Amino acid sequence: MRNRLIIAGVACVAALALGGGGAYVYFFSGLRSSPSPLALSTPNASASAAPAGGLAGNWSVTTGSVAGYRVKELFVGETSKHEAVAQTSNVSGSLTVSGDSSGYQVTGITFTAALTDLHSVDSVAGRNVVQRDSYVSRQMNLQQFPDATFTASSGSVSATDGSGPVDVSAAGKLTIHGVTKNVTATARAQLNGGKIEIVGNLSIDMTDYGVSPPSVPFTTVDSQVTIEFQLFLTKSS
Repeated sequence: MRNRLIIAGVACVAALALGGGGAYVYFFSGLRSSPSPLALSTPNASASAAPAGGLAGNWSVTTGSVAGYRVKELFVGETSKHEAVAQTSNVSGSLTVSGDSSGYQVTGITFTAALTDLHSVDSVAGRNVVQRDSYVSRQMNLQQFPDATFTASSGSVSATDGSGPVDVSAAGKLTIHGVTKNVTATARAQLNGGKIEIVGNLSIDMTDYGVSPPSVPFTTVDSQVTIEFQLFLTKSS
């Protein structure tokens, strides 16, 4: 009798494994991890030197840039939430810097991230988390709305002597899923190897953009989302 109960239990687990695309692992596994939030690099001493001609000019996003999201998931039977993280390196955009060391202004800010290239970078033992990406794609209707775009006419830069990172903030408009909302992005910026490096984030509620939290077996997803970015820009003119 006892053996039959054990076999039945194993069969039940196997059935769960076959159903829900493997999502049962969320219930049984506490082995999960998420990468740390994006942060400024540690440049060497020469990397902070301003490019020839100074900072004033037009700057464009270059390789090494990433953008993505962080959102909390609660697995059935668990009390602590897991942080789902996805990123894309398909990022473009530009901005203009004016002024001099006595004070800089940033204008014409436009950044676009290709959401169709988002891929999950967190981990859950025994689970292929990229399966989540297909749910996200359907919920956000990425075939019709493939990009997210942030624009701002200007941004504020904290006082600096050019020796270290500065605080940057920009009140602008974020367009996702065909919906545009006013948002404020906060960031830190520094010179890094002749490039401007900007790392920051902003918080949104996905329902404000007409997106319902993905419905995943054995998992509930928060509607609050943190959008984060690490941008490298080179001077174009």
